[in-house]
Amino acid sequence: MKLPRTAKRGDEGFVAGFEGFLFGMLLFVAGALLVSYAWAVVDTSSAVAQAAREAVRTYVEGTNPQQAAAQAQSAAVSTLAGWGRNPQLAKVTLSGGGLQRCSRVTVTVSYPSPLFVLPFVGDVGSAITITATQSQLVDPYRSGLPGQADCP
Repeated sequence: MKLPRTAKRGDEGFVAGFEGFLFGMLLFVAGALLVSYAWAVVDTSSAVAQAAREAVRTYVEGTNPQQAAAQAQSAAVSTLAGWGRNPQLAKVTLSGGGLQRCSRVTVTVSYPSPLFVLPFVGDVGSAITITATQSQLVDPYRSGLPGQADCP
């Protein structure tokens, strides 16, 4: 007796294991690098914003106009070092009316964001420069500063 012929099945819709594995690994590596880049930018942005905040606060709370700028610079650098950043790469700029009543002081801190942050390796490369600016008024009623409190 003759058996009926069955239709041969083709390989349409079949994914070989090796190609699927490679494509999955490619997506995993690309996704992991994208997440690492995004985290590096967010972490650097937080560090730079905190450094600018600390620097302007230190400046406006200073008592000696000659030392206030150096103390603000030191506060920004030590804050970045506390976040695990290299303080020598930071750029700190102070502008404003100086340490006198009612003057607005602005501090800008810039730091290059790493391209990736890899475990056990650390920062790799440099992507963009993150900049944060903070501004504050010197207290008009503070003791120890010359001049009168005549803020607008």
